[in-house]
Amino acid sequence: MKRIGEKDEEGFLLKEGLFRKNSKENGQYHSNWLSMIYPRLFLARNLLRDDGVIFVSIDDNEVHNLRMVMNEIFGEENFLANIVWERAYSPVNLKKHFSENHDFIICYSKSFDNALCNGLKRTDEANARYDNPDNDLRGDWKSSDLSVGPVVKEKVYTITLPSGRTVVPPKGRCWVLTKERFDEFVNDNRIWFGNDGNNVPSVKRFLTEVKESVTPMTIWKYSEVSHSQEAMQSLKRIFDNEAYFDYPKPVDLIKRCVELYSSTGDIILDFFAGSGTAAQAVLELNKEDDGNRKFILVQLPEKTSEDSEAYKAGYITIADICKERIRRVIKNLESETKNAQIEIGKDTEKKLDLGFKVFKLKNSNFKLWRGDDISNGEVLEEQLDVFHDPVKTGADDENIVYELILKMGLDLNVKIESCFIDTDESKKKKKGELSSEKYKFFRVDDGKLLYLHTQKGKIGNLMNQILKKKKT
Repeated sequence: MKRIGEKDEEGFLLKEGLFRKNSKENGQYHSNWLSMIYPRLFLARNLLRDDGVIFVSIDDNEVHNLRMVMNEIFGEENFLANIVWERAYSPVNLKKHFSENHDFIICYSKSFDNALCNGLKRTDEANARYDNPDNDLRGDWKSSDLSVGPVVKEKVYTITLPSGRTVVPPKGRCWVLTKERFDEFVNDNRIWFGNDGNNVPSVKRFLTEVKESVTPMTIWKYSEVSHSQEAMQSLKRIFDNEAYFDYPKPVDLIKRCVELYSSTGDIILDFFAGSGTAAQAVLELNKEDDGNRKFILVQLPEKTSEDSEAYKAGYITIADICKERIRRVIKNLESETKNAQIEIGKDTEKKLDLGFKVFKLKNSNFKLWRGDDISNGEVLEEQLDVFHDPVKTGADDENIVYELILKMGLDLNVKIESCFIDTDESKKKKKGELSSEKYKFFRVDDGKLLYLHTQKGKIGNLMNQILKKKKT
């Protein structure tokens, strides 16, 4: 990578290389992509729960390489599906050979046995296929074929219909049930011979006995999960009919992925956030089922083109577009929720959690101890003197608090309180009045972490006062 200008002389990745387009004319086209995706997928597997799954959207260019990488990282035994998403609804006639209208979504689990698929919600259209022509007390039902292949000898026999006609299984097939089991189904009114009793028998499948969900298939039509053109139009509507981002994913597509394998309190991680479709999908699902899913989006500060409408509108990076989209989606959901409550005259105490926080990756707020630079006692003494205050000059207190939260392994959403304490060192004013100096400190997660940054010599006295205040 140093040879092609991706690393400096010390072996560190150059910032410019992070955002350089990976062109097919580049001799390392596939190698560059693999070098980018491998560590991300490796980390993704480590972050997954034992029952977690990962969906990766990919086109024809790298799908073959992606399968090999994911087999290596997740294991072939944990492969779940190669989903074909119909992303376009009309051909591009300028194409020389074929107009591609699909992408792939590769799905793996961390553990095949632990992964639990929720299935798809049953639709009114699916339920409409059930009726009750014979007024069965068990309710609506749908008939299914009584024959199956290949042939099992003990399931080949002659059935006499109520009309007196006899039937046998079609050639190369047998009945689903043994003769004994078939008689049990007849006695339980679970076999349908038609209104006149002369039809080839079929099995009655009752709506009350089928799964509440439908097992998903591996071809997702745009009529079910939308297409790229609709995704672009939807995003334009959010941004007042302005097109700031190319080729966003449809919200319905991501919602299907999320609802198939998540519960209402799960965390959804998208480390290619783009325009923030995943955040909108999670927020909308939470509204639909009163869930409390959380999302974590990761996006490099990749700059938008200076001649683009996004850049002219002030969205300097893709991350800026993503953040603004989330803000606008939240505002719309708040408005919809408020209007719905007014319409039905309901003021519910349960509120949607519509907040989010933005964090940027920065260097530590604390000075770095360089023990390898200590050559003698004088240098050690200088280092120790510098570390009387381990905080870097100009460091922001709130940033320090969040860094400490991360170091302690606390949740970034814990309660953080800004508090003030008066010093015991009162000062005389000219008029003889007593006054005390106030210091700001942070109280995290009901006192699991207390942070106060002040001058040398005062910290002990101030912390004692804070602890006394906590006890009282």
